[in-house]
Amino acid sequence: MTRNLRDILNDIDLLRTELETELESRRTQLGWKLRDGLVKFEQGVTAEHRKLRVGVARFLANSNPGTILTAPVIYSLIFPFVLVDLWISVYQHICFRAYGIERVRRADYIRFDRGRLRYLNWIEALNCTYCSYANGVIAYVREIASRTEQYWCPIKHALRLRDPHARYDDFIEYGDAAGYRERLEALRQELRETRRQP
Repeated sequence: MTRNLRDILNDIDLLRTELETELESRRTQLGWKLRDGLVKFEQGVTAEHRKLRVGVARFLANSNPGTILTAPVIYSLIFPFVLVDLWISVYQHICFRAYGIERVRRADYIRFDRGRLRYLNWIEALNCTYCSYANGVIAYVREIASRTEQYWCPIKHALRLRDPHARYDDFIEYGDAAGYRERLEALRQELRETRRQP
């Protein structure tokens, strides 16, 4: 990786830190903080949330008929998501053990916190739970796939990717045959070493 690329990646890390500071400020304005992994609302905020909840009857009456009619199609995806979730978990437990790669913690990607918000009725809470699961599974699969790619084929594509995973920037440039031979084992070792970190 060239010095210029490292500088750009460092700038991105600084911007992420700045973004997190800004998000923390916004959380404070909304009256909540994370403490020991749990959301704590300031006194009175939850009561205000309950006042803003829209009842199910009014929610359905105000819903677009197309939204209601397509809901079964959306929810039918639960079956493939569960199958992928189960299979990718089995996959990483078998393959990553064989490669000496740290397994991905599923709980870091699949979170069910939004459905607990008091301003959501039970349909909205169910929708949030479904979306949390579906997008969490996709993120979980993406991380497992990115570790697999780093182990087996850490080469950048010739064409630009729209949203590459976080490991992609450190991959070997397309067409760099010598770099591939020189760096492949180092990239594999990097995956193995993350396993030993606390």
